[in-house]
Amino acid sequence: MTTNTKTPAAVLPLNSILSGDCIEAMRALPDACVDLIFADPPYNLQLKGTLHRPNNTQVDACDDHWDQFDSFRAYDEFTRAWLAEARRLLKPDGALWVIGSYHNIFRVGAELQNQGFWILNDVVWRKSNPMPNFRGKRLTNAHETMIWASRDEGAKYTFNYEALKELNDGVQMRSDWVIPICNGGERLKDDKGDKAHPTQKPEALLHRILVGCTKPGDVVLDPFFGTGTTGAVAKMLGRDWIGIEREEAYRKVAEKRLSKVRRFDKTALEVTQSKRAEPRVPFGQLVERGMLRPGEMLVSPRGQMAKVRADGTLIADDVKGSIHKVGATLEGAPSCNGWTYWHFRRDGKTVSIDVLRQQIRAEMGR
Repeated sequence: MTTNTKTPAAVLPLNSILSGDCIEAMRALPDACVDLIFADPPYNLQLKGTLHRPNNTQVDACDDHWDQFDSFRAYDEFTRAWLAEARRLLKPDGALWVIGSYHNIFRVGAELQNQGFWILNDVVWRKSNPMPNFRGKRLTNAHETMIWASRDEGAKYTFNYEALKELNDGVQMRSDWVIPICNGGERLKDDKGDKAHPTQKPEALLHRILVGCTKPGDVVLDPFFGTGTTGAVAKMLGRDWIGIEREEAYRKVAEKRLSKVRRFDKTALEVTQSKRAEPRVPFGQLVERGMLRPGEMLVSPRGQMAKVRADGTLIADDVKGSIHKVGATLEGAPSCNGWTYWHFRRDGKTVSIDVLRQQIRAEMGR
């Protein structure tokens, strides 16, 4: 891993932290070069004065200079500039995730739409352990909002639906995510023992996004890299990454952190795919390869029989056609999944023909 100060336009600095202003650094990168952008821009919190707890101790809030803008207009111009570069850098099937609070996310969302991004979802990150509202004058800020957007309306994008479903114990993933804020051993500290970054994001948040919206080998860009959470999770999950960070102190913490991260092995990086994403296997291929023979009889769940023909079709009484057509006709149904409907007999046992299809798919993946 290296820290670069200037990037040649023709070179993609994979797995590197670029120093300097994020907009200028993005301008040095080539068009359509990244698969996903995760952006955690300044929130423009507009903090007035210091904040104290009931015991009069001072709260370590985000009052850093990089989060301060002279006006909403200045913040909007900044947002317009970095989003324009983000859209240019995304591949046609790429996507953007951006996170913010009520201070900025609505302004960012409006500019996303102005520039032609297509919003796919907004996701509420509900913090299971939020910081209380010490003054007792407002509701506790217990969530942040993330926007997931494709580069264009109607564009293709990566969405590992089944993988996210498995992460959620077999239930379809919702748009409200309950994840604790970064604390404990995960919270990085500086040499003085203080928080290295005031708004460090939990790895669990990035894990869910990258598992759900990228594939191994994809390139992930984080233009507001901070202490490197995006890079750390991307590295573990076998994704390439590019970070941009102007603050030297954060870069040093991120470099140290990333040097200790190890990539998971190849088999651990595999995720559950939808059936539609699996390679197509024609039924006739089972016949060609002798896994089923012409003349062999298949049986339905209700005991109806059909004979395999040499061209990969079936015949049952006076019905001829594909495994799906014959199954649907026998059931009097508009459609039928022949792969799960038909079975064959081996060694006195009845086995689904889908077992044979999965054998061929396994060979394709070798």
